[in-house]
Amino acid sequence: MRTTIIRTEHVAVSYDTVNGWTVLEVDGEVDVRTHCGIREAVIALLSEGHRHFVLDLCFVPFIDSMCLGAVVAITKRIREHEGSLRIACSSARMIKVFELGGLGKAYEFYNSPQEATYQAPPLDGLAHWPGPHD
Repeated sequence: MRTTIIRTEHVAVSYDTVNGWTVLEVDGEVDVRTHCGIREAVIALLSEGHRHFVLDLCFVPFIDSMCLGAVVAITKRIREHEGSLRIACSSARMIKVFELGGLGKAYEFYNSPQEATYQAPPLDGLAHWPGPHD
């Protein structure tokens, strides 16, 4: 069952749990107005015991450098809780932003949340982040 965490005129954030993953679906632009709310949503979910996340950016038409900074901050928090993070996004343009920001090899990208949650979370989580995954 999908639960809405944030709903503003600029962005909506909801989550669902699938195969041990907390799928955080972001719908809207992730920029200077919205990135803090997304980070706070992850922190709240971590405090509730969620550890393994899929950040679903499939409905995000635009990200800026603030989004990249928020993703790194989120990753650090998840790592502190020995969790995992995967990014669902089928947009080559979006992945290019991560690459230009020097983060292309630091994350696992999947075409959809279904693909990202197909296998249960790994035991080692983000232990080797920010290096590439083998």
